[in-house]
Amino acid sequence: MTQMESQSLDAGKLTVLILVPNAEDKIARCLESVAWADDIFCIIDTKTTDGSEKIIREHTDHVVHHTYENAAAQRNWALPQVRTEWTLVLDADEWVSEALARRVATIMADSSSLHGYDIKRDSYFFGRLIRHCGWHRDYNLRLFRTAEGRYLDKKVHSKVVVDGSVGRIDDVMFHDTYNSFDEYFVTFQRFTTWGAEDAFQRGKRATLLDVTFRPMLRFAKMYLLRQGFRDGFHGAVLCGLAACSVFTKYAKLWDLARLETEDHVGKRTHDKL
Repeated sequence: MTQMESQSLDAGKLTVLILVPNAEDKIARCLESVAWADDIFCIIDTKTTDGSEKIIREHTDHVVHHTYENAAAQRNWALPQVRTEWTLVLDADEWVSEALARRVATIMADSSSLHGYDIKRDSYFFGRLIRHCGWHRDYNLRLFRTAEGRYLDKKVHSKVVVDGSVGRIDDVMFHDTYNSFDEYFVTFQRFTTWGAEDAFQRGKRATLLDVTFRPMLRFAKMYLLRQGFRDGFHGAVLCGLAACSVFTKYAKLWDLARLETEDHVGKRTHDKL
């Protein structure tokens, strides 16, 4: 965004930017929690087939359809269209607490506020609020001056980079992650593939340590060091799935290198014929 464009943004006002997949069972709670915002901008994945759009249009008319590649690309496509000084980014399965809403209003009213803010996020897993496993220290940069923020070009777990100072908000937003294994493994498959592809493009290659010790270390870190055992069965299952995710990501990274090697060998053999 150019300096002239940034100066034309509506000062002291906020747009809530929401990416919408099939989220009929969750989107209303998200939208209701930010009804106070100046604008709610929803980008609906063109593959969305449930009743999400009908629910969305009961809360906002600022709705567009755009083909989903990954979250970072979708948000970077949307941000230049935001016309307010501030942007708050939410997923369809997240919602804002009343305390956080008041804190955001205070920040916007203060001309000396920083350029961006990490917000504490409390997450539910299979219907239970997780208080350990490392999830209890989950902060995400979600509130920022629109002209100063852009997401890193990564397929998975991309973060917004803010050109300026960043603070922290302890008033929470909530996240309803997964309520079934079917729901979990849809995301699991996509994220482990994208994670492997991101690593491969950066030049990383998997080692035996990556596929053997890394998963065990992830489980030990979450379950023991970060006291996931205190979350009972939910904690044990969450830590186990996290370890499985690490294993699968690096196994897929190994497979990408294997396929690349076979492709090169095949081309050399073909050239000799």
